[in-house]
Amino acid sequence: MTSHAVSRAPVRVLIVDDAPHQRAGWRMVLESQPDIEIVGEAGDGARALAIVRREPTDVVLIDLQMPRVNGLVASERIAIDDVVRQLGAAPRVVLATALDLDDHVAAAARAGVFAVVYKDVAPDVLLEIIRAAGAAGTSDGGPEAPVHDRRG
Repeated sequence: MTSHAVSRAPVRVLIVDDAPHQRAGWRMVLESQPDIEIVGEAGDGARALAIVRREPTDVVLIDLQMPRVNGLVASERIAIDDVVRQLGAAPRVVLATALDLDDHVAAAARAGVFAVVYKDVAPDVLLEIIRAAGAAGTSDGGPEAPVHDRRG
């Protein structure tokens, strides 16, 4: 890891998926990194919104297909929520799917999603995306980024 990554505050990540085994897998990958902090987990988009309303969060790693409130709807709500904005900048969203990305990239861009990835994305690619999302919109990370379609 570079000294640049160590000198920064940790990237605060919320993990959201209705499958506990998927959340556990993402948690294992993310917790292995000293520059990433897990702020919580949720099983649907409604719970995710409740968590980001009380926990400062840099990145929401969220599944597209979930019961109650899916990842796309949750992304839209997080982006415009007044309570979330009072905590600071709205978290950047990384939307994960097992479905065809082509069907979701345009809708994700409209919802303000930072990146769309396959759920089986390689761990090193996932970490790269989480770090880029965490840096987006900060003084050292540059401007907000458009949707990144990551199939790796």
